[in-house]
Amino acid sequence: MITIGLKGHLERIVTEEVTAARIGSGLVKVFATPMMIALIEQTCYESVSPFLEEGQGTVGTLVSVTHSAATPVGMRVWCDSQLIEVDRRRLVFEVKAYDECGLIGEGRHERFIIDSAKFQAKIDAKAK
Repeated sequence: MITIGLKGHLERIVTEEVTAARIGSGLVKVFATPMMIALIEQTCYESVSPFLEEGQGTVGTLVSVTHSAATPVGMRVWCDSQLIEVDRRRLVFEVKAYDECGLIGEGRHERFIIDSAKFQAKIDAKAK
């Protein structure tokens, strides 16, 4: 069962592939903001996945975060999430991202529980 207070944690090492210079979100070789957001989304997704019913998934619908400190290649980064609100299918998380020197970003992330097959069918119909 998905309950308020559920926590998530995920770690990564910053590589060249996730830098702003490599993905095109800037010119410097630091952990890119879009990659920090991807880490946040994955952390939240993985924290609730074991509690979903068969055939369900979640999709991200809102990200409101700051990216307050740069992280160089080779340094470890991680995200901690906590589920702070459940409103039927809507899940709201408080998120914080860190590197080995401290806090690098924080904010909120919202996800919705979906029926994966129905969701995919809608997307497939949209593509036609």
